[in-house]
Amino acid sequence: MKSRIIKKGTIVKVVLTCIAGAGLITMATLAPNAIRSLSMFGIGKKKYNANSYLKTVVGKLHKKGLIYFREDGENKYIELTPQGEKLLAQYEATDIIINNQNKIWDGKWRVVMFDIKEYSRFARRQLRDTLIKIGFVRVQNSVWIFPYDCEEFIFLLKTNFELGKSVLFMTVEKLENDSWLKKEFGLQ
Repeated sequence: MKSRIIKKGTIVKVVLTCIAGAGLITMATLAPNAIRSLSMFGIGKKKYNANSYLKTVVGKLHKKGLIYFREDGENKYIELTPQGEKLLAQYEATDIIINNQNKIWDGKWRVVMFDIKEYSRFARRQLRDTLIKIGFVRVQNSVWIFPYDCEEFIFLLKTNFELGKSVLFMTVEKLENDSWLKKEFGLQ
């Protein structure tokens, strides 16, 4: 049997999605749904006990401020915090971008430019890291290019990192000397 490598964040995404999907969820309801999803990654088979693994993940999400617990009588509910909702939205947007990469290129370049002040360097680094993770290529220091539609994703990033007018998005039909970019993205 091949060993599976679980991408960082996949388990967090599964748990956040289960919580968000129900809107308001009890731990008893979360467990079967999340454990079923976790089993796709080999958790619950020999090496990991799925129930204890899930409790560990939920505990870490709570500690990071992504979820919170609310008690109503004898039931304990789990809800997403605004930070948890932002993270889940980012995961979902990333999935949309990755799925768009399987489409045929429309011949247009998507360009992201930013000028983020030094006091916001953390947000600048997060934006840059996210662009790299999605597959953007750096053309100049603060100019990044991607061949597939991603306008909604960039809007989400601008909102998520509270960057507003510091980030510009463009769709470019003609780009001088773009053969190296076509080669970089495998479009030739």
